[in-house]
Amino acid sequence: MSDLGELYQELIVGHSKKPRNFRKIEGADHQAEGYNPLCGDKITVYLKLKDGVVQEIGFQGSGCAISTASASLMTERAKGKTRAEADALFDVFHKLVTEGPAEELDTAQLGKLAVFSGVCEYPARVKCATLAWHTLRAALQGSAEAVSTE
Repeated sequence: MSDLGELYQELIVGHSKKPRNFRKIEGADHQAEGYNPLCGDKITVYLKLKDGVVQEIGFQGSGCAISTASASLMTERAKGKTRAEADALFDVFHKLVTEGPAEELDTAQLGKLAVFSGVCEYPARVKCATLAWHTLRAALQGSAEAVSTE
C-alpha cells in the first residue's frame, strides 16, 4: 500500500474509532434520521442554524467504519457552512464516492474528505459513505421522514 493509501486508511480508522462531534446537540433546531438497511448503519444528525449557517452539528448512531468516519469528517467540514455551501459540498462528495476523483471536481473544497475517493471501487460501500450526507441534507430541508439508502 502506498504511503498516501496508508495515511488515508489511518484517517478513516481514526475517525471511526474516535468520531468527532459524536453527540446530541441540545436545543437543535433541525434534525433527521437515516438508515442503511444493507449495512445496518443508523444515524441521527443534529443541527443548530443561525441565519442559514450551521453553527453547531453533531451526530449519534451506530455504523460501520466507513459510515462513522464519513459522518465524523462531514460534521467537521459542514460547520460554519450555509445551506447552499453544504449542498454544494454534498454534491462534490457524492460525485467523488460514486464516480471517483476527476479533474473537474473541486477536491480542494473537500479537504480531508478526499480520503473517500476509493469508495467508488466498492459500490456497496457508497451507501455507507453517503448515509450521513443524505441525512444532513434532510435535516437542512426540515424533512420529517427518515432517510433510507434503499
